[in-house]
Amino acid sequence: MTQTPADQDRIRQLTEENESLRQQLKECQKLSSVGVLASSITHEFNNILTTVINYAKMGLRHRDDAMRDKSFDKILAAGQRAARITTGMLSYARSSGSRQEPRDLVELMEDVLVLVEKDLQVHRISVDRQFASHPQASVNASQIQQVLLNLIINARQAMEPGGRLTLKISQNTDTGFAEIAVQDTGGGIPPEKLPQIFSPFYSTKQADDQGQGGTGLGLSLCRDIIESHRGRIRVETVVGRGTTFTLKLPAVQSVQSATDEANSAVGQPPLSRAS
Repeated sequence: MTQTPADQDRIRQLTEENESLRQQLKECQKLSSVGVLASSITHEFNNILTTVINYAKMGLRHRDDAMRDKSFDKILAAGQRAARITTGMLSYARSSGSRQEPRDLVELMEDVLVLVEKDLQVHRISVDRQFASHPQASVNASQIQQVLLNLIINARQAMEPGGRLTLKISQNTDTGFAEIAVQDTGGGIPPEKLPQIFSPFYSTKQADDQGQGGTGLGLSLCRDIIESHRGRIRVETVVGRGTTFTLKLPAVQSVQSATDEANSAVGQPPLSRAS
């Protein structure tokens, strides 16, 4: 059937509207993830302020230099902790369109862990970092952080207090992919539900008392984001033992490594790295 110019215009308009709605959906899911962490982050800031206030009072009460130095050190450390959290929140919330650039995946993971650290502590979830290397991939940092945050929150919600979250980052030189694995010790996903977990609005869990979770949007959007980066997302699960989500992203060579290789080729020593 031949399409008329009016039909083509209508199809183009619907395509644009669909893409706009998909972007809005990603932003809504991002805000939902922040909502899950709001209580723990607020509690963390309350602890930071308590530290600042108490050590400020201590510094004012004591006249000896040693005690004042200790007070200033504690206040500085608390302020730096608060700055890392706010920087992480701003980085996560910032919309960077579709721009992609080389980023260290370990650094992106660490930025996310700053946001979830208190939430994991509240639920007594231990974290095992297994970062074999610092691979880089050309990514939209905010979008990849959104995927990581969603997977970590899902893992935490799947576990009882005392669970263990294992995070692995490595580079497969044979395939050219950087790999990120998020592994929990939760109850696993039943085989009959596994084929549907990436379907929009399908969820294996119910919303909690605060209405968080259970929308079925998270994993669907995670897959869309990873595929838009020419990557893949894989899930392995065993009922009663836990689930592992693995992200595979095309690795890129860092500027430093490329420079070192070029220098090596012409007989020059590698550039020294700042400690």
